[in-house]
Amino acid sequence: MHGDPASPPVPEPQWYVLWTRSNCEQLVHDQLSAKGFELFLPKLGRWSRREKLRCLARVPMFPGYLFLRHAIDKTSYIEVCKTRGLARILGDRWDRLGTVPERDIEAIQKVLTADVPTIAHPYLQEGQRVRITHGPLTNAEGILVKYEPKKGLLVLSVELLRRSIAVQIDCTLVAAA
Repeated sequence: MHGDPASPPVPEPQWYVLWTRSNCEQLVHDQLSAKGFELFLPKLGRWSRREKLRCLARVPMFPGYLFLRHAIDKTSYIEVCKTRGLARILGDRWDRLGTVPERDIEAIQKVLTADVPTIAHPYLQEGQRVRITHGPLTNAEGILVKYEPKKGLLVLSVELLRRSIAVQIDCTLVAAA
């Protein structure tokens, strides 16, 4: 379909990163969800001690960040920026925002769905990019940082955030990407 040639092109929905004030990830998520925005706030289970009791708490996978999928125009940019607890949307300016590739979001979603042990991991720039060939993480791509015959460590990274998570994998199920 072709629209009115005089109207500006409608941007495609993409994944953007919202940077929040300390411990405001859920607050920002809830406000924008109530306005109909599509958000992704991945969380991990972490053991904590409260009054001598150990409990499993759900904490953000990437503290201080969450993801927004939207076709950003100036109006929606302003609407998102008005959110209480939001520091900013990562990028140079409203029309040059940084984006996260769909494959990176899908890989993180697969890790969460597979419910495999996951730990925070330092961001890496070097190492071989690999793809899981079988099992619950099939087609998830990341950087292989530890290789042993049956036990390896796959790091899934979000470049824009300069953050990563690590998952233990069976190295017999990995192929070069």
